[in-house]
Amino acid sequence: MATGVTAQSQGGTAQSQGGDQAADRLKVVQDLCDRGEPLDAVMRAVGPGGRDAAFDSEVLSGPLAARMDLAVKRGVPRRRELLTLVRPYLAAVDPGVKRELPVARRLLCHLIEHRPDAELVEGDTLTKVVAASAEPSKRIRKGLRWYAELPFRDELPPALFRLRRADMVPVTHIDDIQWIDGRLRVTGFAYLAGLSVRSRRFNRATVVLRGPRWLPPVRLRTRRVLAPEATHGAREPGCNYDWSGFSADLNPWALRWRGAVRGLVSAVRRRMRHRPAVRDATTWRAEIVFWSRGARGTGLLRGSSIGRPERPAGRKLRPGLWARPVWTSDRALQVVLQPNRAELADASVHDDHLDLKIFLPGRTVTKGHARLGGHRMAAEFAPVANGTEVLISLAVPALLQEKDGRRLWVEPKGDPAASVMLADSGEIRVPSGDREITVLGDRRDRVIVSAHRIRPVITSAVWEGESLVLRGRYPDAAGPRVVTLRHRSGLCYWIPMDRSGDEFSVRLAPSTMDRFGEAVPLSSGTWNMSIRHPSGEIVPLRMDHAALSGLDEDPRTFDGRVYRMVSTRFDVPVVTVEEDRPAGEKGVAGTHVLRRVFYPAQRTEPLNDATVYVVNDGRLYADSVRAVYEERLRRGDDREHIWIVKDGAFVPPGGATVVRAGSREHHAALARSRYIVTNAFLPVWFRSREDQVVLQTWNGTPVKHIGNDQPHMARDPRPPVYHRQVAEVRGWDVLLSQSPWATPVLRRAFGYQGEVLESGLPRNDVLSSPDRDRLAASVRERLGLAEGKRVVLYAPTWRDYDRKNAMVKLDLAKAREALGADHELLVRGHAMQAVPAVPDIARDVTTYPDMADLLLVTDVLVTDYSSVMFDFAATGRPIVFYGYDLAKYASKRGLYIDLPETAPGPLLSTSAEVIEALRSIDEVAATYSDRYDAFRATFAPRDDGKATARVVDRIFS
Repeated sequence: MATGVTAQSQGGTAQSQGGDQAADRLKVVQDLCDRGEPLDAVMRAVGPGGRDAAFDSEVLSGPLAARMDLAVKRGVPRRRELLTLVRPYLAAVDPGVKRELPVARRLLCHLIEHRPDAELVEGDTLTKVVAASAEPSKRIRKGLRWYAELPFRDELPPALFRLRRADMVPVTHIDDIQWIDGRLRVTGFAYLAGLSVRSRRFNRATVVLRGPRWLPPVRLRTRRVLAPEATHGAREPGCNYDWSGFSADLNPWALRWRGAVRGLVSAVRRRMRHRPAVRDATTWRAEIVFWSRGARGTGLLRGSSIGRPERPAGRKLRPGLWARPVWTSDRALQVVLQPNRAELADASVHDDHLDLKIFLPGRTVTKGHARLGGHRMAAEFAPVANGTEVLISLAVPALLQEKDGRRLWVEPKGDPAASVMLADSGEIRVPSGDREITVLGDRRDRVIVSAHRIRPVITSAVWEGESLVLRGRYPDAAGPRVVTLRHRSGLCYWIPMDRSGDEFSVRLAPSTMDRFGEAVPLSSGTWNMSIRHPSGEIVPLRMDHAALSGLDEDPRTFDGRVYRMVSTRFDVPVVTVEEDRPAGEKGVAGTHVLRRVFYPAQRTEPLNDATVYVVNDGRLYADSVRAVYEERLRRGDDREHIWIVKDGAFVPPGGATVVRAGSREHHAALARSRYIVTNAFLPVWFRSREDQVVLQTWNGTPVKHIGNDQPHMARDPRPPVYHRQVAEVRGWDVLLSQSPWATPVLRRAFGYQGEVLESGLPRNDVLSSPDRDRLAASVRERLGLAEGKRVVLYAPTWRDYDRKNAMVKLDLAKAREALGADHELLVRGHAMQAVPAVPDIARDVTTYPDMADLLLVTDVLVTDYSSVMFDFAATGRPIVFYGYDLAKYASKRGLYIDLPETAPGPLLSTSAEVIEALRSIDEVAATYSDRYDAFRATFAPRDDGKATARVVDRIFS
């Protein structure tokens, strides 16, 4: 018997080592692919095929498959290399492995193995398959089997296109998890991509909980329900998943008796080893099994809606025993039957020590240790009635040095470690100076001990009309605080915090936020909350755990936008915003119908004598488009004016019709309006009609290479953006140019052969307007700039290779020190760059709508390779060029002008040089006056205040 046990153990060890080696090999291959290493290096790491079926399956479905797709897209040389390196490997792989690959991978491998080199390298056979695999494929049923609609289906064996287990992985989502009448109810939706679920008929689903292998699974009572949101969120056009919803109920008794059986078996095993029985948690993973129109799918329940479903509550089944639905790190749902082996009984701070009292129910232990995270510490074990009491004392000064929260464990001698649970004891937050020590429960009620800067804790979130009022506790030192609402894009709003002792309140109106004196709604997305401590540290707000159960997370709709105050990641408060769209416009299915059915039908209707105005996809009321619109209003043009507005970004003056970007009305307006005025590319689905007039004002004279002049546009094969540009430019009727110099540059960059109107840029007319002083005073007031101060605007362009960098390269602190209080410093980041991190000593005007307004009040411009240099030249005011990365930028992106020879101001490479030039700007301007005049005559000869009139006369008269 001993020999048998040893052999089994050795076999298991060998198998485990083999699995570990395969996992290590797979990780090496993944790392090589992530770093973009050559294909031959990747294949050396993969090694010969056929040695390990599991490894071959994983690598062909994962990193190697993605690398093969990339090689196919990169042209003839890469495809030839692909065949040379991959074909021998595929020939050695077990046919059973290839047969069970996802259908698109299976087809690609078959073609590489069996089609001739000439067809695969020179032709588009592989390209067709890779392109088709990037989109959800249509599914076709023949008898009781399902097949994928992919290229070459009529030429190759049907078995290649049959959907197998790897293709039948469902898309799942959990909308809610809650206890109702003692049962756990899980609601959500699950479907197979590409397989519509239009009704209850032939549509069954069962949620199954699978625990340890020998325990029988738990099958939940499951029924299908209507879930139109599944269709709205799907990636596949033309599919209907309205009846893919499900609702499943769990009776916890099913867990209790299975857990009891497992506990009994475990206890017997431990007794046989002369060890005391220990109650242990039992975990079940949640799967869904469904049958729909002859197809059977099985998969883990994954994915949760934001808010309450992220923090499902546990239920106390009896003293010391809980049933808890939990989420794993990869967002899969599990249900845990958990006995509390260690419960927190009390927590308090005395004499610079945090004293914790822990109770071990039903166990008598005299020795052991405690553990905080990875730190083991002494603990005092004292038997008491019905269990053991454990006392732990932690030094507060040592805790204050910690940066992260740590879980608390108890390790009784001879027993496995037990995580300390919060149970019925209260959480504590104890201030210590400007920091606090907290003993809190996490989403699974496990005790976490941490020390950090004192955080504002929200105890109440109430909607009062259109305002959201947050109240809570913040026992930090007295003084003003400001709550920052921050979007993932970097956009921020600041709301003052009202404080009264340790209490605070914050009132915000998400539908009418102040942006430079203008009321605008919060843009769509998630907004996080924090404050900036006087020390400079960013301190996040948190939700009080006791308030989570009563938190009102229901949506509120104001002016066509939906707002929610939710707590995500357990206790992180956020405000979410989205547009309130009709069902027919939601998701891929809605946009597919609008683009492929509604818009073509509208193009057959007669044109209306209307004009559509679009700036940056509808994000701004600005630029030359705004100037053209306002000039037409000034002339009394009473034809219909339609502004496309994205995400509620603005409300145009003058009574224009406002149309939401992406809506049904948007498609109709572009299909049936006679005139379209835009400063950028129009939607990809737009095609100009013969009798429409598209006026492309563009967004300035280019300094850096654009369009066809960019390096990636010359690749073979051409990138998708090249074909996108060709289709777009074909629809332009008139292109505006700022100067004779810019005309050939724009023609070459866009491949444009149509009419170019060298009118100057209408957006710059305001800089030469007779009313410019009055307008400038209005802008100064809006920005809060003091009269009489010199305004310096730093407006750099964006970096393709460093777009996420929010650092301001100009040293604003030293600039403020050197220039003094009689200067105002403004920073304008580019829309394509991360929102700059601007300190309080300067003003961030990145989100100010119109750059022309900023140029009106600017006395000195600091820029680099931005087209703003040509616009600002109309003012005659000084320009300083900060080209700290000129050589790198010129080599990577390319420039149309030789800045060292042409720039109408000093071209400097360090922040110190720029500051010195600003200190003596009058002398610097005088030095460059002749070059400035030549620059203006070359690049902005027609920016004389009459450009808009010339455009309107030519297009609309």
